[in-house]
Amino acid sequence: MKTVLLSAEEHNTALTAAELIKAGELVAIPTETVYGLGADGLNPEAVAKIFRAKGRPQDNPLILHIAEAADMEKFCHDIPDAAYRLAEAFWPGPLTMVLPAKDIVPKCTTAGLPTVAVRCPDNAVTREIIRLAGVPIAAPSANISGKPSTTTAQHVYNDHNGKIPLIVDGGPCRVGVESTIVDLTEEKPRLLRPGGITPHQLVEVVGDLILDKAVTQSIEKDTVVKAPGMKYRHYAPECQVIVVTGSKEAAAKYIAEHYKPGNRVLCFEEELEVFASFYPIAYGKESDEDSLMAGLFAALRELDDPAIGTVFARRPNGSGKALAVQNRLMKAAGFQSVDAEPKGLVLGITGGTGCGKTTLLKVFEQAGGLIMDCDQIYHELLKTGTALLDAIEAHFPGCVEGKKLNRKKLAGIVFSDPAALKDLNAITHGAVKKEVLRRLDHTPGGIPVAIDAIGLFESGLAEVCDVTVAVTAPEEDRINRLMARDNLTREQALERMNAQKPESYFREKSDYVLENTGDAEEFRKKCLVFFQKLLTIKENT
Repeated sequence: MKTVLLSAEEHNTALTAAELIKAGELVAIPTETVYGLGADGLNPEAVAKIFRAKGRPQDNPLILHIAEAADMEKFCHDIPDAAYRLAEAFWPGPLTMVLPAKDIVPKCTTAGLPTVAVRCPDNAVTREIIRLAGVPIAAPSANISGKPSTTTAQHVYNDHNGKIPLIVDGGPCRVGVESTIVDLTEEKPRLLRPGGITPHQLVEVVGDLILDKAVTQSIEKDTVVKAPGMKYRHYAPECQVIVVTGSKEAAAKYIAEHYKPGNRVLCFEEELEVFASFYPIAYGKESDEDSLMAGLFAALRELDDPAIGTVFARRPNGSGKALAVQNRLMKAAGFQSVDAEPKGLVLGITGGTGCGKTTLLKVFEQAGGLIMDCDQIYHELLKTGTALLDAIEAHFPGCVEGKKLNRKKLAGIVFSDPAALKDLNAITHGAVKKEVLRRLDHTPGGIPVAIDAIGLFESGLAEVCDVTVAVTAPEEDRINRLMARDNLTREQALERMNAQKPESYFREKSDYVLENTGDAEEFRKKCLVFFQKLLTIKENT
């Protein structure tokens, strides 16, 4: 088969492409995001050609490209108001919406799902092709499956010369990464893939947004996904890619220690001088997220060379368009990432109430450490985050009233039912651990961190600590402290202590034990010596 390239500016190009689409053939089409490999989205035989040409897994759904927002109603049902608001705000543009599919959409297009992804591309010739063809065009990115996406007609030609009849050349893609995908089939909109439309822009229209875990981490291969690009290693050159985060100085030091002949560095234009000895290639300016999106795939294609061993890739920070670049780079790396910044000590502190943990924490803070109080984090999550409240309400219906937790009602359930208490702990421990990990990721290198959690081991937080320490004290001292501190009777203080794990539990689990057996000043000095000892050990490892 001869593959023809036709300029999008030529008079008959759109008609020629449309006739091929109607005939069940494949046509590579330009969009503002990336080039797509298009076929009649309602023709199962034509759609099957897409999967064969790309080597695409059959469980990876396709996106239906439509000519205008009104066409949604031809292929989707039960369309929520949010879809119309998003279409008005961002179409034509780099936004895809997942909606319930009508029966007219074949299962091969939706990967067997009851939903379909639709978008109206911001490219005049492609919308004209759709109009002339009279059918929606199913079009994933035109690259061979798993490889870096195609952002020029030449990229498509390199992958599909002799395999498809026509490539419509619309010049370099303006955005450069695939569209943002938002799922509107659940109670709340869910971001499945970041792109040129940012989470902040979406929230301004729909009011709320859940970030799917596929955006920031790998998911299991048997997971059913609603949109393309969520599950498989994707956008990757043939060589290994390792994302290196941290300052450019720390990254340069790490790369120098691990660099081998044949390796390359993918970096920002501002960093070319720093990485000059490592054969760097820049994909845009760190200060210009649009340039990073537009240049990423062209750079990854340049690095798609079997002679290259490893690519050390720098990724931008941020939650706007930078999130799309982060996502594509992490997918290319199979989520293999290294933080080049030297990490400070992470100390886990636990023990029963009234033992004196506050004294240790104050010493730690005065020495420049950062405190993460898990009880405080839990209460912050109840006030500022909906995910924890949603999880509690799902397991304990009626315990969340007007976005506020009815603690008395919840306590009445869980404290009379050990199984219910275990379920609640699993929910709260999971939410707090996730937030602690997020904060650790954003902690500057070298700063020591103390995680204060009575459930340090049950929550799994002990696993992220360099060392753990239990603070203990004689029972009578604990009783007196609780009576004075919280205005409790002796019986109330004992009841609170007995509701917690015994001292033996904390002693057996922890790496160190600090016994608070003297006066306050004596224990403070003991904490200071202990902390300095830990820092010395950390510096020497």
